[in-house]
Amino acid sequence: MTQSKPLPTPTPETQPYWDSCKSHAMKLPRCKSCSQFHFYPRALCPHCWSMDLEWVTASGKGKIYSYVISHRPAPGFQDDVPYIIGVVELDEGVRLMTNIVGVIPEPKNIWVGMDVSVEYEDVSETITLPTYKPI
Repeated sequence: MTQSKPLPTPTPETQPYWDSCKSHAMKLPRCKSCSQFHFYPRALCPHCWSMDLEWVTASGKGKIYSYVISHRPAPGFQDDVPYIIGVVELDEGVRLMTNIVGVIPEPKNIWVGMDVSVEYEDVSETITLPTYKPI
């Protein structure tokens, strides 16, 4: 029997992020005091400690900052190997961990600095995961 994949559990601080992903228009928190974006969502700015935050729609574009091709799956991912786990640096300056999709998971097909754009995967009635594919 294949174990189901783990899903995130939204908190009050992260709920706007997950709601925006569900609507296929990712929003990121930005500080009104210092104008810096940050990720993961939290109640205060990690740059200047201000609690004066706003949610801004992200461009959906970025570059691969780091990646690994997984051949040994975590529980629930047995049917997906090999797959690419990446850290993407968004145009807004924040980095997030995600799956890289739309590319054969071989080293010759992916590289650090590769341009990527967001693609949304509706995985449940309440959770949509952002994944990234090469442009």
